[in-house]
Amino acid sequence: MDVRERRELVLGLLSQRGEVSVAEVSTVAGVSEMTVRRDLDALQREGLVRRVHGGAITAVSRSYEPPFSVRAGRAIDAKRRIGSAVAELIADGETLILDVGTTVLEVARALRGRRNLTVLTASLRILDLLSEERDMTVMAAGGLLRPGELSFVGDLAERAFDELLFDTFVMGVGGIAVEAGLTEFNLDDARVKKHAVASARRCIVAADSSKLGNVAFARIAPLERVDVLVTDADGAPDVLDAFRAADVEVLTV
Repeated sequence: MDVRERRELVLGLLSQRGEVSVAEVSTVAGVSEMTVRRDLDALQREGLVRRVHGGAITAVSRSYEPPFSVRAGRAIDAKRRIGSAVAELIADGETLILDVGTTVLEVARALRGRRNLTVLTASLRILDLLSEERDMTVMAAGGLLRPGELSFVGDLAERAFDELLFDTFVMGVGGIAVEAGLTEFNLDDARVKKHAVASARRCIVAADSSKLGNVAFARIAPLERVDVLVTDADGAPDVLDAFRAADVEVLTV
């Protein structure tokens, strides 16, 4: 690996686990531990990591959520494939909750033209996308609008999910991990998702591989609440196997 690839490796591992060891990076990258230490020192000078004994931890808070416009430009092809695969799991006639976020927006895009769906969402973007679908019943959660995200949060949004019972919740997450379960960057967003998952019989998590093993700030639900995880084929095999061992159906696209 060249220096750029090694440092991207370090940042990728940190985004998933929050910490890395010098010995681990040395083994994976095939370079000396001294070279890894120099990489970590350089990343620390850039403010991207914090050096600790034997390795480094991420300098990015678990509550930091990149802006929607930034996230929308990441893993575009993977998100589109995930969106199409999730749409195939939805039968005509279902009652459906569509979550907020860039990946679930692709699910909504793939569902256009479907018949007899009832959709509730807290995403203003999804409401706009589905506003001309005459064969769907589209419902807005309401509540306080998060600037930038254009999603509804707060008591009014949470109560919208408490009043109805749905077939399926298609959820986007900040992170999904075996022990930490489903987590999100923003506390208000996580609270809405908790109410949504409680009101659905089935939970499908739509998450690109960068979310696998990642742990964000606010807990949503334990992993056992997930019925199906749809992700891209770049996920680490050992991480995917751990989800399967936890009785989660994993579909890779």
